[in-house]
Amino acid sequence: MCGITGIFDTRGRRDIDRAVLTRMNESQHHRGPDEGGLHLEPGVGLAHRRLSIIDLSTGQQPLYNEDQSVCVVFNGEIYNYQELIPELLALGHVFHTRSDTEVIVHAWEAWGEDCVRRFRGMFAFALWDRNRETLFLARDRLAVKPLYHALLPDGTFLFGSELKSLLAHGGLARAMDPLAVEEYFALGYVAEPRTIFRQARKLPPGHTLTLRRGLPVAAPTEYWDVRFTLDQQCSLGDACEQLDAKLSESIRLRMISEVPLGAFLSGGVDSSAVVALMAGLSAEPVNTCSIAFADPAFNESSFAQKVADRYRTNHHCDLVGSDDFDLIDTLARLYDEPYADSSAIPTYRVCQLARKHVTVALSGDGGDETFGGYHRYREHLMEDRLRAAVPYGVRRPLFGLLGRIYPKADWAPRMFRAKTTFEGLARTSVEAYFHCVSILRGPMRAQLFTDRFRGEIDGYGAEEVFRQHARRAATDDPLALIQYLDLKTYLVGDINTKVDRASMAHSLEVREPLMDHELVEWMATLPSSFKIRGDEGKFLLKKAMQPRLPKDILYRPKMGFAVPLARWFRGPLSERVRQAVLGPRLAATGWFNPDYLRHLVDAHQSGARDYSSPLWALLMFEAFLRNVLDPSPDVRVMPVTGELGILS
Repeated sequence: MCGITGIFDTRGRRDIDRAVLTRMNESQHHRGPDEGGLHLEPGVGLAHRRLSIIDLSTGQQPLYNEDQSVCVVFNGEIYNYQELIPELLALGHVFHTRSDTEVIVHAWEAWGEDCVRRFRGMFAFALWDRNRETLFLARDRLAVKPLYHALLPDGTFLFGSELKSLLAHGGLARAMDPLAVEEYFALGYVAEPRTIFRQARKLPPGHTLTLRRGLPVAAPTEYWDVRFTLDQQCSLGDACEQLDAKLSESIRLRMISEVPLGAFLSGGVDSSAVVALMAGLSAEPVNTCSIAFADPAFNESSFAQKVADRYRTNHHCDLVGSDDFDLIDTLARLYDEPYADSSAIPTYRVCQLARKHVTVALSGDGGDETFGGYHRYREHLMEDRLRAAVPYGVRRPLFGLLGRIYPKADWAPRMFRAKTTFEGLARTSVEAYFHCVSILRGPMRAQLFTDRFRGEIDGYGAEEVFRQHARRAATDDPLALIQYLDLKTYLVGDINTKVDRASMAHSLEVREPLMDHELVEWMATLPSSFKIRGDEGKFLLKKAMQPRLPKDILYRPKMGFAVPLARWFRGPLSERVRQAVLGPRLAATGWFNPDYLRHLVDAHQSGARDYSSPLWALLMFEAFLRNVLDPSPDVRVMPVTGELGILS
């Protein structure tokens, strides 16, 4: 795993400042501490930081073709590279390394922009072809690896694995995009392709971007999308056999490594399935890592230990204290833009633990989206049956009224907490799902923001992100639709972002076998009843894993990877959250209603309401403003050592 960055003059051949390119590259030192390399020629500069995983001796980057007319910098892994090498050799290409990186340059020569369709893996790369005067950027199908870019007013194009590399250039304006702020407070992250900065964008998943010298920059081109056809006819038994085989193949490909390799093991279904299959593919005991929480309400370590004992893994477990909240500013610097998933804290810690023992770790991320595991999926399907039974013209006014007048009852048993259900029933299916996953729902954001902010977003609502994806989903199946929405939004913007930054902070490569695009495509052909049946999520996965895992692993209630925010904000973090949320930095934006901010803090700390998620979003936004948006004039981006991010 690595970090890439670069500069391209879209208008001509202006010289690239080596010192600037080096500064951009070194801002991502944590992504690749083993080696660094630059390529410079008139109008083009490519840079790379390397974490050595495959072909340790000759896999340095930038890497070139035979006559050095094609140059690539690459972050990720092409898992099927060994299959592509003989095909490219037969076409006359000469290889000088054993690395998957060299496959990219020869694949470009052989197949041009279609080369990405041949790659199976996680990747973000930039390739310069001098003869064609073309810069080609690509990002993998499910956006496991990040890629940011920006076009400056003078025609300079920047790209990088993290926003901090673009900021290190010095020419990127730090002006925030108010539409991104609206998305952040709805979703907890800024959705692709937007970033928090007006000038910068993320390359969307499954897209490429081609720039040709002297021509206007075109829009990104999509090369892959998943289609939920749900049309495969097979028995449950056959589907279990096929799933076992496909999972085994995906995991086998991701076990190719020349450095120590292991797996995260939470004790949940997904990570336990990965470890069970790894054990069957490995001649040596698998290295497994998990963390235990001092608070028993969040602790799954006994289940992880049970799987570790069954497969006799080399298991490592660290205890995380109940008040492990000293990472707030570190996380703000690490993510470069506001990010409000509090599970980033335990994810950071488990990556820190894993790096003590391995350089590569397999994870179970993507299982909920692929196999239908989220509890919210089952709740949405139940609501959707009610929506289908009552015409929209009746539902909207009736349940809209009930949703407005019914009290918010966080303290009550779930059966009495009907406000959210009424609000969902008054909406379309897509609007209801957006409402369900929002951190601050529409009425809360209406109170949070000032008239000035609402004027700046000019009627834009973050639900438009979901509507745009829903229009392209090509399915009216209720479960398939929201799975598609999560694959395009939550998986990319939240899960993959969290794991990439947390792992790269510790120079750890994480591989996600449950996000293999061929597996995702196959699962999308199966009926939704193979994913959720009755009240059981991940139905097919659990059935397929019954011979390998005990029932109390497969069928226990899902816990998640959470931290006790509600208690923190009424206890050890009470003063910090009050100072951050009610302090001068948020007020200075002119975007937030001070009376509503005070209501959020007072109501939560008095115990009247649970506003822990909105308060965490505000706390992390304030930390972003202090650490990233407005660093002091004497602060510059430097290599990460110890504490992460922007150091003096």
